[in-house]
Amino acid sequence: MASVAHYSRHLAKSKVMRRNPCIHEQAPYNRAMNSSDSPHSKKAPPEFPRLDPAGAAFWDVRFEADFTPWDQGGVPQCLTDYVDRQPAPRRVLIPGCGAAHEVRFFCENKWPVKAIDFSSAAVARARKVLGHLGFSVEQGDFFAPSSAVEKYDVIYERAFLCALPAHLRRAWADRVAALLPSGGHLIGFFFFDVPGRGPPFPIAREELDALLTNRFTLIEDAIPPDSIAVFAGREKWQVWQRC
Repeated sequence: MASVAHYSRHLAKSKVMRRNPCIHEQAPYNRAMNSSDSPHSKKAPPEFPRLDPAGAAFWDVRFEADFTPWDQGGVPQCLTDYVDRQPAPRRVLIPGCGAAHEVRFFCENKWPVKAIDFSSAAVARARKVLGHLGFSVEQGDFFAPSSAVEKYDVIYERAFLCALPAHLRRAWADRVAALLPSGGHLIGFFFFDVPGRGPPFPIAREELDALLTNRFTLIEDAIPPDSIAVFAGREKWQVWQRC
């Protein structure tokens, strides 16, 4: 999630595709889910004001109401498998981190991690969840220009891209590419479906490919074994390597 001010501004056939060991073979954020694995499955959603999901206020009211159906509340299996396969810790950025449960996991594995969110309520939630590790979470704008672009080895995508209205996706792809050096990885979960109302905003597979393939190579593509209800059957775990 990032500020509107700064926003305004193949593939499965790849020869380098790796088989991901995590493979084991719809509800927008304004409605409650029906799945029993959701903390919101037995309560009606609050009444929210009409707000722009490209603005922090949209997300503030949801965190303040404790209505976050996109939050798995833990660490996905595909991410733990990915970290286990790496020969050494890598420096990771989590944009639009929300409650940032994965920060603890990265820290326990000695991976330097920075998590950011432009929602003050999300940052407060993350710091509460993380306790003494809350220093890893900052309130910040993923798209904010800076005189020196900080580089990361890994950018972890989890319910951030699908929180962005479609017209902001090019800015997201450009920023990810700017923050990763050659050989760096964009990893995480991508919500695929026919584009429609949101959030979450689905993206067509072809659109994501068009955004990334001129600067990245897809090296992992898997079906997550532990998707939550809001994403089940429509998300893929992917790893894209910066060219």
